[in-house]
Amino acid sequence: MIAQTYALYKREVLKLFRSRYMWLMLVAQPLMWIVFFGNSLAGLPRGFLAQYFGVENYLAYILPGMISISMMTTGMFASMSLVFDKRVGYLKRVLTTPTPKSAVLLAKAAGAMTRGLLMVPIILAAGAALGVGYRVNPASLAAWLLALVLAGVGFASLFTLFTVNTADVHAPGVISNFITMPLMFTSTALFPREFFPQWLKAISEVNPLTYVTELGRDALVYGAPPDPSALLYTAIFAAATLSMGVAAVEAKLTAD
Repeated sequence: MIAQTYALYKREVLKLFRSRYMWLMLVAQPLMWIVFFGNSLAGLPRGFLAQYFGVENYLAYILPGMISISMMTTGMFASMSLVFDKRVGYLKRVLTTPTPKSAVLLAKAAGAMTRGLLMVPIILAAGAALGVGYRVNPASLAAWLLALVLAGVGFASLFTLFTVNTADVHAPGVISNFITMPLMFTSTALFPREFFPQWLKAISEVNPLTYVTELGRDALVYGAPPDPSALLYTAIFAAATLSMGVAAVEAKLTAD
């Protein structure tokens, strides 16, 4: 199974590196977020930012959140790639071999996670160019990178879970809107939890995006030690969604 998973993952990576449009999206999307949304609150008083956000620059606050959001949205590419393989007949050829269906999911999830990780240095470099100063804690950085890997696999599995039994090219985009928007705005990726009403705080506390984001802030912005509970929660999320995804593809994945 390892050999089949690696071969399928290698194909996902090669597709990425051979597509100029994919690279354009990987670079342009986070840069537009940084330039437009990241500077939308640039006029807030520094005292207000320091009190409620813990920073003097709003862009510094949302950079880890933007990276977390990017890891989540790239999960959609796992389900998009699966649907595309169905449409062109590639999946039919794969399923006629001894390759386990779970290897297909693992390769798609790893491919989406790789796409997300490639955006990390782009976003960090853009932030540095716009004046963000990083306070890196090495231990937190290691924990955060591990959390990003786990989140990438987890979100890719989650997207695939809802599109495993369809060949409709529109399905991944529709499902993405129902997942990404609620998770993004109920997490602390963009704003502190203190601003939320009680019902939104309750959702934020079980939102995996919150924990990945907070690990990133500890690693890059606050220079604080890592929160083991946040990493554990992210690991549980990834394990749960991956397990459900494997069960779904084994039961429902077909070539058409």
